[in-house]
Amino acid sequence: MREKLILFPFGGNALEAVDCLSDEFELIGFIDDSPEKYERSDSFEVHSRAFLERYPEAKVLAVPGSPTSYRRRRDIIASLGIRKERFARVIHPRATVADRRNIGFNTLLMAGVVVTSNAQVGNHVCVLPNSVIHHDAVIRDHALIGSNVTVAGHVIVGAQSYIGSGSTLIDHSEIGENALVGLGSNVIHPVPPGARVAGNPARELG
Repeated sequence: MREKLILFPFGGNALEAVDCLSDEFELIGFIDDSPEKYERSDSFEVHSRAFLERYPEAKVLAVPGSPTSYRRRRDIIASLGIRKERFARVIHPRATVADRRNIGFNTLLMAGVVVTSNAQVGNHVCVLPNSVIHHDAVIRDHALIGSNVTVAGHVIVGAQSYIGSGSTLIDHSEIGENALVGLGSNVIHPVPPGARVAGNPARELG
């Protein structure tokens, strides 16, 4: 029997997550904190957080976050107040994941994502299409990885950081916690915690 699944919030990441669902899950609806969304929208049902209590057996995939809100991901997800065992792990059928790797809970890997040997992907992580996480890389909790990103070997991506689409992180580089790497950047030096960098090579923004 398929597991019931609730997605949170009703936004871009969750809508893309719908296309990642395998036959393992049955989507029963979205939850969101905006009352104006509490009705059918584009054939999807959107509810308040009370929906979690109506279906206590349902798994939850919580994927909030954008370049403007990524530093609040930890608090937003924690505010759901659910135990870690209730969170889902969603991996698109066309993602390629090595046998020797570690992938946490409440993590979404979209189509074309590649996770190679000994890579570690933490809890509450979202990786958009066609990004590659190479051997021995570490993606810490609550990080967001855009599409077409290359994370080279032994890279460390800090907790609750945001890596913009099209970026490349050179091997053995480190992205600090709460940092942002802008679209299309090439990171060849360490990025300090909380910094915002962009460019080729990536430099700190004023």
